[in-house]
Amino acid sequence: MFFAFMDELRTAGIGVTLKEHLMLLEALESEVIERRPEEFYYLARATLVKDEGKLDRFDQVFSKVFKGLETNYGTEQQDIPLDWLKAVAEKYLSPEEMAEIEKIGDWDELMDTLKKRLEEQEERHQGGNKWIGTGGTSPYGNSGYNPEGVRIGGESRHKKAVNVWDKREFKNLDNTRELGTRNIKVALRRLRRFAREGAAEELDIDATIRGTAKQGWLDIHMRPERHNAVKLLLFLDVGGSMDPFVKLTEELFSAATSEFKNLEFFYFHNCLYEGVWKDNRRRFTERTPTWDILHKYGHDYKVIIVGDASMSPYEISHPGGSVEHFNEEAGAVWLHRLTNTYPATAWINPVPERQWGYSQSVKMIRDLVDGRMYPLTLDGLDDAMRELSRKQGQ
Repeated sequence: MFFAFMDELRTAGIGVTLKEHLMLLEALESEVIERRPEEFYYLARATLVKDEGKLDRFDQVFSKVFKGLETNYGTEQQDIPLDWLKAVAEKYLSPEEMAEIEKIGDWDELMDTLKKRLEEQEERHQGGNKWIGTGGTSPYGNSGYNPEGVRIGGESRHKKAVNVWDKREFKNLDNTRELGTRNIKVALRRLRRFAREGAAEELDIDATIRGTAKQGWLDIHMRPERHNAVKLLLFLDVGGSMDPFVKLTEELFSAATSEFKNLEFFYFHNCLYEGVWKDNRRRFTERTPTWDILHKYGHDYKVIIVGDASMSPYEISHPGGSVEHFNEEAGAVWLHRLTNTYPATAWINPVPERQWGYSQSVKMIRDLVDGRMYPLTLDGLDDAMRELSRKQGQ
């Protein structure tokens, strides 16, 4: 029993002994766990993995061997998901009805009206077209529809909000995450090719052998050592729309931190503003002024920005457009300063390239980085690295 599982573990470099195999079978026979895949996973991991550093390998093998295994044995009847109940109170409109709803006006008018309604409103509203509430066509609230409003709480449904009032907590990206797909591993090799610049001294074995054979005595030759001399600034978007791409971004982050010695990374939310941070848990208390970065790191640094560029256009074009704080200068101003300081700048977008044309903010960001936006694919990374390498002298 489980022979294929054991063989896969050994192939992955996890030394599983016959004694451990029998111990696992004995534990299952004694029913020390309930018959659920999750509990079997933890039992097998505790029994078979002796080195904590190989837990990731175990996870990969377990997922490969038992992929698709599901069971409802011993599970209790579940309640209807809360999201189903919420949907009953949402506003469902036909495309024709949506087209008839007018925008309230420009950015200033939208925010001024919100301020007035906050002062006037006294009770909860649902299904209306004016007050802050849910399930209606009002520009303010959630779970309804408006072509251009402010989402307050709730979940994004139509991606139409020009501003969002909602507190979010973000986790730091894991730079120890192993690359999970072949394409990203190949991308890592592209990053290596991009990184291996510079010079130092190392033994040239081939030239030494040739010289020794020709001269008849030991003829030692040295050559420049290829090492990671590229200096890189990495900016990572942790906005809510990046949630579907966290795994992919972590893999790229892990690749970059392992390959670049001279790497500095910073987080930002949606668009670059006057401050960035290195720890998402302290993003409001321990910020690094963007001006300090522009003055501290030389023009020879390469810059890679990783983000989906999906946001309200006002977050890019207007002061006060940020959803987390009041930015005194527009995001476009800061991106312009960044690209002026660092000509070798590229934006890596995890959103499929075929979808970029549907977002006004993506078009704006792409223009601000002079068209140097690339998809997070093998070809996209290859093009980005080639572009950054081409700008060595700038």
